[in-house]
Amino acid sequence: MMDRAQLHRWLAPARKRSFLNDVGIALPVIAALVVLAGRQAGMTGGLIVAAVALALTLMIAMGRASRHDRGWLIHALDTRRPDMEDSTALLFQATSELGSLQRLQQARLATRLDHADPTELAPDWRGRTMGAMWALAAIGIALLLLWPQAGNAPPTLSPSNEGISAAPGLPRLTGQNLRIIAPAYTGSGIRDSASLDARVPVGSRIEWTLHFTPQAVAPRIIMLGGAAVTLRRDGDNWIASRTADASFLYRVDAASGRGPPPPLHRIDVIPDNPPQVKAIAPASSLTMVNPGQKSWAPVFVATDDHGVAPDARLRITLAIGEGENVTFSEREIPVSGSGAARERRFAPSLNFSMLGFAAGGDMVVQLIVRDNRSPIAQEARSPSLILRWPSPKEPESSGLQGMVNTTLPAYFRSQRQIIIDAEALIKQKRQFSADRYVAKSSAIGGDQQILRGRYSQFLGGEEEGEPEAPTADGHSADDGHDHGGPPKAPSAGFGAPEDVLADFGHPHDDSPASSLDPETRDILKQAVDQMWQSETQLKQGRPDLALPFAYKALRFIKEVQQATRIFLSRVGPELPPIDMTRRMSGKREGLESRKLAVAPLESGDGPVADAWRALGDGPDAIRGPIALETLDQWVRGNSDRLPDALALTGAIDAVRQAPDCGSCRTKLRALLWSAMERPGAHVTRRKPADAAGARYLDAIGGAR
Repeated sequence: MMDRAQLHRWLAPARKRSFLNDVGIALPVIAALVVLAGRQAGMTGGLIVAAVALALTLMIAMGRASRHDRGWLIHALDTRRPDMEDSTALLFQATSELGSLQRLQQARLATRLDHADPTELAPDWRGRTMGAMWALAAIGIALLLLWPQAGNAPPTLSPSNEGISAAPGLPRLTGQNLRIIAPAYTGSGIRDSASLDARVPVGSRIEWTLHFTPQAVAPRIIMLGGAAVTLRRDGDNWIASRTADASFLYRVDAASGRGPPPPLHRIDVIPDNPPQVKAIAPASSLTMVNPGQKSWAPVFVATDDHGVAPDARLRITLAIGEGENVTFSEREIPVSGSGAARERRFAPSLNFSMLGFAAGGDMVVQLIVRDNRSPIAQEARSPSLILRWPSPKEPESSGLQGMVNTTLPAYFRSQRQIIIDAEALIKQKRQFSADRYVAKSSAIGGDQQILRGRYSQFLGGEEEGEPEAPTADGHSADDGHDHGGPPKAPSAGFGAPEDVLADFGHPHDDSPASSLDPETRDILKQAVDQMWQSETQLKQGRPDLALPFAYKALRFIKEVQQATRIFLSRVGPELPPIDMTRRMSGKREGLESRKLAVAPLESGDGPVADAWRALGDGPDAIRGPIALETLDQWVRGNSDRLPDALALTGAIDAVRQAPDCGSCRTKLRALLWSAMERPGAHVTRRKPADAAGARYLDAIGGAR
């Protein structure tokens, strides 16, 4: 019986030669396809076609080689070897299943195969077919390489119309072509323009092909305000190229400045705008979780002038918990878009359990997309969308006239951070010198002071700070406030904000305006007192002694945060009292003038205004040449805010070339008027009083 090793020995040569024959025939076809793809789609397209074609070839060749199996071997041996006596199948049957004659025949066949060569069953080499395929592929590749590619063929020149009359011995432009090769990522390809004026994407390569009659010697392309571009001769034509990164004006000088100045031509560069992202679902930026909701699917749409990348990133920020126990986490997940390249739709599905989103938290999402710009893509971010999952316990409202807030401001969470910083400083004490240790402790004490000042505002005081002189709060005896007599004597409880205000000033909020109920107010006052003690120890470089007070302050703060509500009563503005004794008396003592001071107009349009007046018909007009260098520099420095800086530069050059050209001066003056800043609104003078008004003013003794 033939075992597995013997079977492989007879099948391997046939399979190998079949595989090599198929690959050898396919390789020339693959080479021709790669060259064709490279001509049409560039190197990237050629590599993609090569990879796909090779993979398909290997799969097909291996499939064809696998047809040489046990059945094929039995048929091949019976056909090609007469000594097998059409009994090869006996070699693959178990000896126990055969009769005595069959076992004898099986042994005779095995002996004959032991002295045979397995390669005699392998397919013949297909050398002629391979040679023919390689010859055909070589011819096809040569034709593809020699065939003119679109955009690489010599351009057809268009007649030029520069408006310059022919002069003996002076060359002039008679044929022209402008080839625009846009960046590959724009998908615009290559195009030829019969005009020397064009609008091109930023980063495009511009190629000029020009013909002069009679033949020019050293023509140039003169850039207005830049370096000239040198033309090189190519047969009867002259060619030049440059990359357009910004808009510019230029002229083709055929006679090296010997003839009249040629007209200006304009290349406008179209900038590549960053992608735009907007959220289309949900409609509002803040959304609440519905009962039973387990996932969220916001929808964004991204647009771009040259296409949006198919992959984007979704930034997810989770805020879980309340009060001092809020934890933040941020992550980014990849998101795939759908739709056309210039308008892609992103609709990620966010599972609450996978993200760890739970009740009492907020989920903030923001989509980050890129465009197809190469080599550096531009990024854009969408507006943030917030999904809020309220806590199961909601505060009950009441009928009080005012606003009910369920929590204190966000900065009430920072007391825990002060404790964390102090404990970390104690652990690192050996790493710092004594002065450095005290400085870091004092810095934490400064944070404690700021936090204490903020909490003190809810006790009726102002921003906490060092006690100052009696007049340091900016009030005076005649400021219109009721100061309530001389200051009172210092009272007990030094350091409380109410006492400081009672000693050195007057409170601007009366007791009904207090932001806390009496019970919560007392708890918060104890927290402020503990903060004071913590701050004192920290500023003295003793964070270990400050920790007990800081922990007590934190405990009182948590009690405040667990209060049922914070009531803010509605209060109106505090206007100074009206002096009833002066009503209808006509007394004007102490009243100040109501005339508003008119600030002088400041503008940076000095050179523009001077040139505008010089080009006009007024007394400042200049009929002869005008000094335009200063105006030209002003235009270059303010090109970003001008509506059309190139048109203004071209008009300046026209006046420079022809100072007596009336239409050129008129055009420049009009453009200067549109370039100047519009003055702001001025104070309108009051109209003079009529007869009735004059009699009224005379009667009350007022000025007209």
